[in-house]
Amino acid sequence: MTVPVLTIDGPSGSGKGTAARRVAGELGYHLLDSGALYRLTALAAARRGIELSDQAAVAGVAADLDVRFAGDDDGEGRVFLGGDDVTLAIRSEEAGAGASTVAAQPAVREALLGLQRSFREAPGLVADGRDMGTVVFPDAGLKVFLTASAEERANRRYKQLKDKGIDVSLAALSRAIEDRDRRDSERETAPLRPADDARILDSSAMSIETVVETVLGWAREA
Repeated sequence: MTVPVLTIDGPSGSGKGTAARRVAGELGYHLLDSGALYRLTALAAARRGIELSDQAAVAGVAADLDVRFAGDDDGEGRVFLGGDDVTLAIRSEEAGAGASTVAAQPAVREALLGLQRSFREAPGLVADGRDMGTVVFPDAGLKVFLTASAEERANRRYKQLKDKGIDVSLAALSRAIEDRDRRDSERETAPLRPADDARILDSSAMSIETVVETVLGWAREA
C-alpha cells in the first residue's frame, strides 16, 4: 500500500510551515520541513568554511546532512544538525537568503531529493516547501499551494521575529521577501509554482486556524 502524502507548497511567509505542522499533528502523520533542509545545508556549508557559490562542495554537504526534527512543549518543533539544536540559527534572514541561494543549485536539489523522499513513512506524511507537489511527491493525494500578499507575509514575519526578541526592519523584511519570491519563481530548476492539480489557498485574510481547518477538510475529501 502506498503511504499517503499531503503537500503544502508556497512562498516564504505564507504560513505553510505552521499549517503543515498542525495538519500533521491532527492527522497523526510525519512532517517534512523541506525548507529547513536547504537552510541546514547553507548553515552547514558556512560552518565548514565553504562558499555557497561552490556548487559541488555544497552538494557534498547536502548529501551528508545529519538532520533530525523533534517536537517540543510549545508545539513549534526543534531542528538538530548532528547533535546541535539549530532551530533559531536556521530561522535568521541570513539563513533564509543562503537557503534561497543553494536551493537554486541543481546538484544540491538532487542531493536532497532522496533524503526528502525518505520521510515518506506510514501512516502518512505532510510535506511543506516549494516543490513538494511538483517535483518531490508528484503523486501526492492532496497538493495545496498556500499563498498570501507580500505585505501580509512581511508583517507576519516581522511579528514572529519580534516575538522571539529579534530586532529587524519591516522595510528590510519586505524587500527580502520580494527578492526571494523573484529568485524562487525565476530559477531554472524546480521554480516556485503551483502543481497543475494543486488547490490554491490565499491566506492573506485568514487565521491559521481557518487555514488548517480548510486543509483538513480537503484532506478528508481526498
